[in-house]
Parts: sequence; C-alpha cells; structure tokens
Amino acid sequence: MLTLFVLVSHVAGALTAVRAVMDTRTPQGAIAWVVSLNTFPYLAVPAYWVFGRSKFSGYVSARRLVREKFPDHSREYLRQLKELDLLVRPDRDRALLVEKLAKLPFTQGNDAELLIDGEATFRSILEGIDQAQDYVLVQFYILHDDEIGRELRKRLVARARAGVRVCVLYDEVGSGNLSKSYAPELLAAGAQIFPFNSTQRARNRFQLNFRNHRKIVVVDGKTAWVGGHNVGDEYLGRDPKVGHWRDTHLKMEGPVVASVQVAFAEDWQWATQSTLALHWEIQAAASGKSRPMLCLPSGPDDPLETCTLFNLHAINSAKSRLWIASPYFVPDEQFISALQLAALRGVDVRVLVPETSDNRLVELSGWSYVEELDRVGIKFYRHQKGFMHQKVMLVDDAACTIGTANFDNRSFRLNFEITMVVVDEDFAGQVARMLEQDLADSRLVAVQEVRDRGFWSRFAIRAARLMAPVQ
Repeated sequence: MLTLFVLVSHVAGALTAVRAVMDTRTPQGAIAWVVSLNTFPYLAVPAYWVFGRSKFSGYVSARRLVREKFPDHSREYLRQLKELDLLVRPDRDRALLVEKLAKLPFTQGNDAELLIDGEATFRSILEGIDQAQDYVLVQFYILHDDEIGRELRKRLVARARAGVRVCVLYDEVGSGNLSKSYAPELLAAGAQIFPFNSTQRARNRFQLNFRNHRKIVVVDGKTAWVGGHNVGDEYLGRDPKVGHWRDTHLKMEGPVVASVQVAFAEDWQWATQSTLALHWEIQAAASGKSRPMLCLPSGPDDPLETCTLFNLHAINSAKSRLWIASPYFVPDEQFISALQLAALRGVDVRVLVPETSDNRLVELSGWSYVEELDRVGIKFYRHQKGFMHQKVMLVDDAACTIGTANFDNRSFRLNFEITMVVVDEDFAGQVARMLEQDLADSRLVAVQEVRDRGFWSRFAIRAARLMAPVQ
C-alpha cells in the first residue's frame, strides 16, 4: 500500500509539474514548483492546487453576463457622460493609459470626502444607509457578528422592512468566523445576503487562494464608499489586543459612483448567478465640486495584471513625491526596481507600514527591504500608534489613491480589489496632510537596525521573503 501511495504521488507530482510549467507566471516560480512537485509531491501537489494557480476561472463570463443583462448600460453611461460633459479628456494627466487598464472612464463632476478612522467611516456609512430610498449594496471582505456588525444589520433590516432592496456580499474566507445566526434576521426582513463563493466551478473548487477583498457600499446609485475598513469592532479600535486602528475610507458622489456599481454588479452576478436592476442615470455631485476620479477594479481573471500595471505606472509617473502607506508591504523585484529608479530621479519616496503586523511572515519580510530602499535614499517608516491598515498612495501634489489593495503579491495578482484614483490638488492636499500626521506618529527605520540583528533573525527575514508570493 505504501509503495502504491509513493508511486501515485510521484506520478501526480510529475503531471502537476507539467501544468506548473504551462501556467506559472514566472520562470522562477515554475522552477520552484517543478522541483518541489517532483522531489516531495506528498505536500507539494495539494499545495499547488490550493495556492499554485494565478488565474481565476469563469469570472470573465460573469462580467459578460452583467453587460448582456443590463442592456447597453455601458454605452448609455458613456453617452450620458459625453452629453453632460463629465468625461475627463484622455490627454489630461495621462488618463488614457489608466482608463485602458480600468476599462472604465475618468469622470469629473465628482466630490470625495476623506474619512479618517473607524468612527468617521461607519458614522458616514450608517447615515447613508438610513437615507436609502431604493437600494443598498454592501460588500466586505470581513463581516463580523459583533457590535458594529449587528449595528450594520440593524440599519439594513430597517431599510429592508421599509421596502428598500438590500444586497449583501461577503468573502467566505475573510468572514470565515461569521455566525450562522447573522443572516436569518436580514433574510426575514427581505434582504439578500450571499458569500462571494470563489470556489464555485470545477477549476476553482480547491482554490482557497483567490479572495474578494473589496469593501463597497452604494446607496441608490448616488453615493458610494470604498476604503480599508471591514466590518468589525477592531476597526473602531475596540479590540484591546490591537488598540487604535488607523485606517482610511472614501465617500464619493457623482458619476464615478456608477463605476463602483459596475464592480459590485459583476461580483453579484458571479456569486448569485442573477443580475440586479440598478440606477445608471448620471448626476454630478450636489456640492458643485468637480474632482476628476476613476474606479479601478482588479482581479485574478483580468487579461492583464491590472493592479500590478497600475501601481508600476503610478511609481513611474512620480516627479517630486511618492508616499505609500500599506499594512502589508511585500513587493516583488520589479517594484523594488521601480521605487529605486524613482528615488534616483530625485523623487521623495517614503514607505509607511505598521510597527507590528498581524501577519508574522509579512512583518519579517518587510525588514528585508530596508537595505535595498536605503541604498537610494528611500525612507522607511513604522507607524507607532496601534495598527495601521490604510491603503493610500500620494503621487506628487495632485494625484492619490485610496482603496483596498495592499502593496503585495496577493493584492496585485490574487485578490479581487478596488482602487479609487483622485486627480485633484485640493483633495491630494488633504491626503498629504493626513499622511504627514501619520509620519509624525511613526519612526524612521535606520538600516543599522537590520544589520545589528543576530544571524538567525536575519535568516528568518530572508526566509520569510521567499514566501512573498503567497503572503
């Protein structure tokens, strides 16, 4: 029996190695999988089928169905934008390249409100839900059955009982601890709640590596919220083990809200195999502001690595300043090279991460970049006040991003993410002042800190970096 098991395992390893050669994104990754699959297939074969693939199967058909079952809404959206003169001309601010990646347009006539930390974020979201007249779309990676989770449910139940359509999506990996008692009250009120269900379809059945990391709320097609907060008491600083939770969210009004709806509608189609009738009428923000904005959804089924290419473009576009705040900073070599080139061009490059991560591998990996960044004058900061979870980038004095994507391989290639791009000096100034305060609450890391560590600590740092592709 043991001989048969060994034989079958090695045959499976050899066959899976062929698959790895054909499908693995990089030659280095393919070599690593081939060696491990053939030398130790007992663990490597199941590991490959859970973590090895980089492409998500079938989501493109969900995207196509959304566009087929909402007749001409994309064309109608663009027609309205042209009629109302709300399109940003593609020769401005290099918008055309980003539009091609996003497959959604840069629009003007938008307003954006910066929401700093959990109290401001959830107050804004809950007040927005209370004002819903037709529908509320809610999507989070993590949804907890705790104080804020139950408060969200209470507000959604109230709107559902008032005749408002309530549609909730959550990621089953991120929300793995969600109580089974959470959904029944929503369902009894007439709301709909579904897991994203990334493992549906045969080719995805064993894939736990693909996660829907988006955090979206849309009310009546007029207002949207996107950012770093999930639904949990820890995001309000209520977990004594974590302490203060530093995060950033964005409230939006204007034509960009329709683009956020597109991302939700595609996820809903995938998860439920059904479509939603939503508002696609374009309205400029009531405030009269006209901030150019774009919504960039990205995911593992994109024909190109959308999130990777966008972030590389942002780095390469920087002329004077590039500040990156991310709780998980585990980039690959192409990003390190791009950051080094930016610094050599004279760009003020700063990277801000938490002092202590909730992921030990990520924390160790982060130390491995300090020397490479320091060589060209890039400043590496560690935030001191609690846990910093925001995903924010500031480019020069006019462009910034706020969204759900971390600066790591998982967000660049494996997760479904959403990033909001704002090109507006006034708003970028607000973001700059926010990050200046964050930097003041941080310490600048000296390269000597890494050099002074003992051998086994430095070995652990280098070993952790080898796991960067799945962190």
